[in-house]
Amino acid sequence: MKKKLLAVTLCLFLAVSVSACKKKEAQPPVPQAPGTMAPGQMPQGPVMQGPLSPGGQQQVPGSGMTMPKGQSQIMIPDSVRGKWSAARIIFEDRITKTKKEYTVKLNSDFSIPSSNLRITVGEFLPNFKMEGLTITSMSNQSNNPALAIRVFEGSKQIFPAPGRRWGWLFAKVPTIHPFEHPKYGIILKEGMRRG
Repeated sequence: MKKKLLAVTLCLFLAVSVSACKKKEAQPPVPQAPGTMAPGQMPQGPVMQGPLSPGGQQQVPGSGMTMPKGQSQIMIPDSVRGKWSAARIIFEDRITKTKKEYTVKLNSDFSIPSSNLRITVGEFLPNFKMEGLTITSMSNQSNNPALAIRVFEGSKQIFPAPGRRWGWLFAKVPTIHPFEHPKYGIILKEGMRRG
């Protein structure tokens, strides 16, 4: 009797073990129409690809990405050059819980009212792409809009990190390399076409 009970228990144990070990088959991806996203899918962030420079690479904290060492270079394609005049940014004061929208001219300085922040605005790239140390735009369409900025508090540059010429704000993915400050937030809303 004990042997039968042991045999039945062993059979049940094996049956449960085998059923628990079966792998769930992967579902094929659902085709999406161009320009649409599946539920829960995030918009595409900056495109970074290509060979790394001979100088090596460095880890981008918290991102799992590596970046080439050295100074990046911005290349504006002819299809983009002169087509954008300004950008709209959203400035958030976290203490007063207010947000204000400002239009800032490209390649200019802008002092944010009611703060001690000054922004140096660089280039706007409607379809940001980084390949090695070259930053460019894949097209003149606003598929991945990005704005180059430097932020100063008083006379001290606080964004981007020391050693970098430009920090980038990404309209569709504002959490990638964001401007971080205990009191203020700056987000890119969109680029403004010339004319």
